[in-house]
Amino acid sequence: MTEALPIEQKRRTTGSLTRRMITIAALWILLLLAGGGLALDRVLTSAITRNFDAQLEYVLRSMVASAEIGPDGEMRFSRALADQRFLEPNSGLYWQVTGKGFEAFPSRSLWDRRLAAGPAHTDSDAHAYDSREFPDEALRILERDIRLPDSPVLWRFQVAESRVGLDEQIAVLRRTLVRSFALLGLGLIVLAGLQTLYGLWPLNRIRQSIGEMRAGRANRVEASTMPNEVQPMVEELNALLEHNEKQAEEARRHAGNLAHALKTPLTVIMNAATAQAPDLADTVIREAATMRRQVDHHLARARAVGRRGHAHSRADVWPSLESVERAVGRLYDHVRFDMDGPRDLAVHVERQDLDEMLGNLIENAAKYGGGSVFVTIARAGDFVEMLVEDDGPGIPEEERQRIFDRGVRLDTGKPGTGLGLAIVRDVAEIYGGSVSLEESEDLGGLLARLRLPAAA
Repeated sequence: MTEALPIEQKRRTTGSLTRRMITIAALWILLLLAGGGLALDRVLTSAITRNFDAQLEYVLRSMVASAEIGPDGEMRFSRALADQRFLEPNSGLYWQVTGKGFEAFPSRSLWDRRLAAGPAHTDSDAHAYDSREFPDEALRILERDIRLPDSPVLWRFQVAESRVGLDEQIAVLRRTLVRSFALLGLGLIVLAGLQTLYGLWPLNRIRQSIGEMRAGRANRVEASTMPNEVQPMVEELNALLEHNEKQAEEARRHAGNLAHALKTPLTVIMNAATAQAPDLADTVIREAATMRRQVDHHLARARAVGRRGHAHSRADVWPSLESVERAVGRLYDHVRFDMDGPRDLAVHVERQDLDEMLGNLIENAAKYGGGSVFVTIARAGDFVEMLVEDDGPGIPEEERQRIFDRGVRLDTGKPGTGLGLAIVRDVAEIYGGSVSLEESEDLGGLLARLRLPAAA
């Protein structure tokens, strides 16, 4: 049970990208349609209600236009209203005129009911509102207070109509909106799904291409057939594959070189042991030291190759120089070290590898020089140049290239392995840099020029 938990955790994913995109699109579509539907419903409902109120206002104006004051001060109509529903009891269309000190003057359609008259309005505009004063019938009422000529009474004219027709129009409108927006939303979600599936289809082709590579039927993902948005990812993937192939090839080559380098010392030891040579111990020590030098050299190369592709490899040059100078100064306390150059330069190299390269160059300058070592750093385009000069005898020009070969030493009188400059050259080339030997114009000795890519 304890072993199954990590496996289960490894299988966990963040979910389907297709499902995420469709879900987000569906939620956004539903949100927009809901907001748009509510806004459209409010606009259209208001338009229908205004049209309904306009019809009531037309009737109200007709009432006002035909109203007159009788001999006793009562209000009456000079002509009857045209709509026959005012004559049918409980027809759903009503009018009523009310004045203080006079009985309400209703339409026949009200029969024994009366419209409620609230407090007087301070303006002469028409006012529309909904009313539930009739328990069995919802009304839409339009009223207006008017003072007729030759009458001191403020008369209230009211026109009311049942909301049944208005509510039916609004219900039909809302059913149409809901069905239309539901169909539109479903169509947009299906479109978003098809668009997502079509848009992500190249990822399936990438998966198939990777499967072809794993099966050995291909060695790269074809980038020319991919969309522009996916093509950079495919190119980076192919670059990563090429980088891994190079690392694997270098590892195989290093393993072969190391095996070849160790074969001769092992053969010497075996021959000496088989022959029971009297100097067997010395032979073993000597050949073991040779094998150790070879192992150290190839390990340094392997470390540099492994760290070369790291995108964040960065080392500040000046702190590395100071660290190396302190370490070498303890070994060669008679040597005077001078350093010059900007202190803010950095290289695209791991700090450990930079220390190793500078350490080899500065140690050689201190060991074989005359007592003065001068180190200069400077920016040269996309590279940083580190010049290590000494005041020693230097190296003849014809020997400067051969000195980089593994195990080659021009001065055998001093201790060393003959691998220092070879390691510097190999590690520098792994990072895209270089190292060369020249004659120092200022000190007269050897000048080692190390060039490494500058860090951003």
